Amino acid sequence: MAGGAPHGLVGVDVLTAAAVVDSLVPTTPALSPDGRWVAYVLGPVGQAGDRPDRALWLTPVDRTTPPRPLTTGTTPRWSPDGQWIYFLTDDRQIGRIHPTGGPAQTLTAWPGGIDDHLPVTTDQLALTAPDDTTPGPSRLRLLNPTTGDLHTPDVFPGRHVAALARRPDGGALAVLTRSTRDPDPGLLESELHLLDPTTGTPRDLGTTAVAATSPVWWRHPDTTWHLAYLATTPPGLVGGTTVIDLATDTSDHHTPTTDLTACPVELVQVDTGPPLVLVADGLDTAIHRLGPPLAEVTRLNGYAGSLTTSTRGDVVAVIASSAYEPKDVHAGPVLGPLTRLTDTNPPLRDIRWGVQERLAYPAPDGLPLDGLLLLPPGTTRTDGPFPLVTLVHGGPYDRHADQLHLGWYPSGQWLATHGYAVFLPNPRGGRGHGHAFAALVAGAVGGDEWTDILTGIDLLTADGVADPDRLGIGGWSHGGFMAAWAVTRTHRFKAALVGAGISDWPLLAATGEEGAFEAALAGEDPHRNSPITHARTIDTPVLIAHGENDTNVPATQAERLRHALHHHGVHHDHVVYPAEPHTLRDRAHQLDLLHRTRAWFDRWLRDRGR
Repeated sequence: MAGGAPHGLVGVDVLTAAAVVDSLVPTTPALSPDGRWVAYVLGPVGQAGDRPDRALWLTPVDRTTPPRPLTTGTTPRWSPDGQWIYFLTDDRQIGRIHPTGGPAQTLTAWPGGIDDHLPVTTDQLALTAPDDTTPGPSRLRLLNPTTGDLHTPDVFPGRHVAALARRPDGGALAVLTRSTRDPDPGLLESELHLLDPTTGTPRDLGTTAVAATSPVWWRHPDTTWHLAYLATTPPGLVGGTTVIDLATDTSDHHTPTTDLTACPVELVQVDTGPPLVLVADGLDTAIHRLGPPLAEVTRLNGYAGSLTTSTRGDVVAVIASSAYEPKDVHAGPVLGPLTRLTDTNPPLRDIRWGVQERLAYPAPDGLPLDGLLLLPPGTTRTDGPFPLVTLVHGGPYDRHADQLHLGWYPSGQWLATHGYAVFLPNPRGGRGHGHAFAALVAGAVGGDEWTDILTGIDLLTADGVADPDRLGIGGWSHGGFMAAWAVTRTHRFKAALVGAGISDWPLLAATGEEGAFEAALAGEDPHRNSPITHARTIDTPVLIAHGENDTNVPATQAERLRHALHHHGVHHDHVVYPAEPHTLRDRAHQLDLLHRTRAWFDRWLRDRGR
């Protein structure tokens, strides 16, 4: 089977929870310098033990031979000459293997493990790793893979090295650092530096915009070297991502994507030309070339991520998914079309999927909005009205792309294949419609953002798709907040799921790992936008689910909501998954959440109004 067979899965035509969490997902593709091969990582959605079950695979772009496994590990990176694939081993050391196969070699034994790695030349790797097993700042280290010599330059004292980029001509190494490993204040206090690989001499380029990431080198048409990177569009903390282009000789910079009515999500270096920019564009995805001028080169239907390119930028690879196709590795010429190279989940091809439809509608203030509607398999709108569950995405800077919506969290297909209509709205504040659209929620979460969602529900009800007496709502993270907020705004919902959601914005700003960003979302009166403030108005049954070790949205948020619901006599269920972070990883916990969620909506929606 191309790309590997799911663990224990056989062809079925009814979607089961096991089929969801045991399905395989390809990640982190890496295209060889000559564009002929793609290395990628393959592993199941759910993790059955302490370590994820992930393997390194290789597939040819021309599809002359099937994909094949190489070894266990993650984060593949090719040497500049294409002779080695470097990767992180299961215990986070540097390994390497020939693409032709053979035994893998382990090159390091660093006590705290390696955070990241970048092949710079054939005889040098740049690594980032903390000094010891404590979670301190990650420092820059240089490894000779032949001799095993590992050197730590005495540069950037006290700062956390977050990202690296090699200059294609062998010149300075670009280094992005932060004041601390923690997102707050680290994302607010980033700097760019250069390091001469011969002399070890550093040079500071100054501070960056907020949440800087993904530095890449490119030679401008005027022959000067530029560094481009992604960051939140200045000057606020809430808004869309932009590309910032910096001339390293003058420190002049400009933002070529600020006025784009789409959102840059990835920036990829091309050694012989301008960088490529992966752009979320409404429900679809596009590849742009930075320029000048910025120009679209390829459009992809649905979702695409993890863009990687050959040295010349003439071949690209992505992880892509469309409405009824799960995520797989796709590759081809940069001008398209891209061809699917892997088939990681053949049993899912027998599933009768819910019918997916694109939506477009205006908000009450005229703002254009989009989203998706899923109907039960084999049905049409005329078969309605259906029980409708609205699932709100996280972020809020995220989106529902036109992809196969299948995951361990309550996903569209998990409910649609069980007889529900599912509404996946993309309200203001999300990704895909440019910076101005995303910035509209700054200081105003739960305002017009909520109205955008409610407008879509009203349209589906008026069209006879949704049964007004059988409405549910749910989501994870910011989507969990919106579910909690929704049941304080209206009594129309008969059931809600609040997954890892925010109930108290001031508490989150004080205890969450991104406090400054949460405060910017909540605004000057965060109590006003907190579900806990209005808990006395709730009469909708609420299922609360949270990870015990969540540092993004601490589990105290779930406790606050649970206590309030108990105090006001609201029917609720509360589950905390042991040792889990913000996203559930353990297979058993994922299975439980899927079963528990569907049972919850069945209890309150399936028989109402019939």
